[in-house]
Amino acid sequence: MKSVKELSFFYTESLKTRLYLSFALMAAIWIVGLVGHFTPLHEWPALFLYVFGSIGLVLYQGNKSGAWHEMYLAAGDLRKSLMWGGIAGAVLFGMDIVNTVMYYKNGGAPMSGMEFILVNRSLLYLFPILILAEEFLWRGIMFSAMIERGVNKHLTVLLTTMFYVVNHFAVAPVGMKERAFMGMMAFPIGIFGGYLVLKTRNVWGSVLVHLITMMSMMLDIFVIPKLFF
Repeated sequence: MKSVKELSFFYTESLKTRLYLSFALMAAIWIVGLVGHFTPLHEWPALFLYVFGSIGLVLYQGNKSGAWHEMYLAAGDLRKSLMWGGIAGAVLFGMDIVNTVMYYKNGGAPMSGMEFILVNRSLLYLFPILILAEEFLWRGIMFSAMIERGVNKHLTVLLTTMFYVVNHFAVAPVGMKERAFMGMMAFPIGIFGGYLVLKTRNVWGSVLVHLITMMSMMLDIFVIPKLFF
């Protein structure tokens, strides 16, 4: 049986590993995205690294050190997390629809790039996997490691949100205007999701927020433009 000192050392080392690996993955994604932008592959390698790297990193840490609770994947108040996640998601859903309608009323162009890759590349069906990857990285492993490392809770919410926003420019294989549009949508998801995870110590409510807002994004791309064009 391990002593308290040994357990404390193991926990500290696991925390350091989770923190360093999450930031290393983020840096790798951004570098691959930047390099890929100037090649025929564009941002696709960065996108694949983002999705499979994020999920793989969380699974690796969870299986290796049993850090499921520490990463907020199996801890906290799940019921409260899902309840408030549903409420926050509904609020963001309504805000997004209103903003999109105003955008098109003012002459905004359709998100043709996103529509192309979602339909022609059949990536629409992979959105649930993308949502898990994003939440596991930004509101799971990185968020929890920063909080447990002693970073200010409000700063943690802001930083992980900004990383999440900037990441859209590194991995989205569409035009810069559409990346900016998605980054704008990502900001409230990061803020709402971050504070929800902070209060409940559970990531699944943030996953629900993200899922609901992704549904509104489908309306933004496939339904609402047809009302104006």
